Amino acid sequence: MQVRLISVTNPLIEIDNRQLTPEGLIAYCARVSSPHQETPDYAKLLSYCITHKHWSVFEMVDMTVEIVTSRAISPQILRHRSFCFQEFSMRYAKAQAIEKYQPRRQDVKNRQNSLEDLDAATVSWFDEAQEHVAKLTMEKYEEALEKGIAKECARTLLPLGTQTKLYMKGSVRSWLHYLEVRTDPSTQKEHRDIAEAVMKLFIEQFPVTSSAMGWK
Repeated sequence: MQVRLISVTNPLIEIDNRQLTPEGLIAYCARVSSPHQETPDYAKLLSYCITHKHWSVFEMVDMTVEIVTSRAISPQILRHRSFCFQEFSMRYAKAQAIEKYQPRRQDVKNRQNSLEDLDAATVSWFDEAQEHVAKLTMEKYEEALEKGIAKECARTLLPLGTQTKLYMKGSVRSWLHYLEVRTDPSTQKEHRDIAEAVMKLFIEQFPVTSSAMGWK
């Protein structure tokens, strides 16, 4: 799993000879009906908007991140339809790697939960199974390509652990919702790890908004 910041909206206007920050732009747009639109301070305003659920103002700024994960996790990410996505296409490019996962035990009381208490022998068996499947499928995938089989057909031989890369762009409003949902313990651990990495980037870029959300 890898997460990298790609871009954040760059405001072009200045107030008091200083270029607006992304959060400053959110506040500037939020004050569209105010005679004090160019007030430089905005911490209380953004906190007020969050407290009173005035979410539309947070649609004025976008953030894009690059995510490297597996084909098992990318469909969960793509379900967040308020975002725009570009994903690595195995129709046009060759698959490069298959990711390994640390096995967990199924929670019989909660289908959305898994427990990290498997015995060493089971963990070892799963590791070996992953290695076997990865080796076999990559060998057959390579053979298929060598025989001239199209990438869009050969990819059907690959497992869900096959690595993919995607770009995820959304407004601050969309990121607020995504991070609240996907850092929750009910989210699969591998996806939750991604969301937690994104949250660190979000806090760096939007410290006032993050503080108002109680994120540190």
